[in-house]
Amino acid sequence: MAPEPLAVLDAGPFDDVDPDAYVRAAMRWHFDPATGSRFWLDRAGRLAFDPRHDVKGVADLSLFPDLTDELRVVPVADLVPRGYGSGVRLVNVFDSGGTTGAPKRVIQLDDWVWHSTAHIDRRLRAHGLPVGAQWLTVAPTGPHLVGDVLQRAARSLGGPALSVDMDPRWVKKLIAAGREDEVESYTDHLVDQCRRILSTQTVGVLAATTPLLERFAREDDLLERINGSVRAIVWGGTHMDPDTRHLLATDVFPDSALIGMYGNTMMLTALLERVGLGPDEPCVFDPVSPYVFLSVVTPGTREPVGFGERGQVIVSHVSRSMLIPNNAERDTAVRVRPAEGQAGDAVADVAPVSVVEGDRVIEDVY
Repeated sequence: MAPEPLAVLDAGPFDDVDPDAYVRAAMRWHFDPATGSRFWLDRAGRLAFDPRHDVKGVADLSLFPDLTDELRVVPVADLVPRGYGSGVRLVNVFDSGGTTGAPKRVIQLDDWVWHSTAHIDRRLRAHGLPVGAQWLTVAPTGPHLVGDVLQRAARSLGGPALSVDMDPRWVKKLIAAGREDEVESYTDHLVDQCRRILSTQTVGVLAATTPLLERFAREDDLLERINGSVRAIVWGGTHMDPDTRHLLATDVFPDSALIGMYGNTMMLTALLERVGLGPDEPCVFDPVSPYVFLSVVTPGTREPVGFGERGQVIVSHVSRSMLIPNNAERDTAVRVRPAEGQAGDAVADVAPVSVVEGDRVIEDVY
């Protein structure tokens, strides 16, 4: 088989490239001494296979061991592929939430910013989000990825984005220490900031987490302001169970489109709820070929579960700028057939596992 041209790695999210061909080209790029990062070139000899010859497509990403724990300590410069040369533009360094152990770091280069934004923009427009509307995003910002994703989404749709920052790590520490009164005070602080914005600005799109939406619903003045102007609500962060989703969509915010967003640092982007789902249907998230691939497996064996069955979510990110294969997330989900043209699994009813490596997973405002 002739080598795949590396130009395929510049493909946009809607260029309809073959995902297997894309993965093969990525293996050549990331494991060629002239173009790969120090991180992957240093680890190539520890692999029990040769990625440039043995990884022939998306399915073969499962050959990789999960090396994401090493992203907790690796120097950031070691993650940049050499093929970018001296003109590389490192836009951001993000890290995971640190729920179980030290955070894992990833990089965001400018080409990936373009691809991720283009994908999210197209999906939000398909959901009918208003163009030019003012956003209010209540989410963690740097070093967390989600705040950046939401700010870029607002800009791509031509709207100014007001924001309220949150610190989920601090809240998780408070919960773990049993300091619930301080958690309540911090949540009040977030709600007060949102109140100031909602009472003085016309907000057309609200992006917030499930716990904060539930808190807004208990505040009559905020509920009135949201139902008076907000046309779409993007929720993410913590999971939303089907009963809560139905209640929020039909009774609490009946005039706003309720759109789920599922993402994490290792994806380096976010997935938007499948278009056209009703409040009584499962909330489904499709993968993003050719960059983000999902699989739902039995923990321990990593064997795929059947469609309609729940298992652990495995995420692989493949792009010119980063390679993060076969990463076991701290989420479970129901395995669903993906939308046409997408490789891997879709997932529904995403929920966190309760324990990771002996540590209790804490959910809070995020």
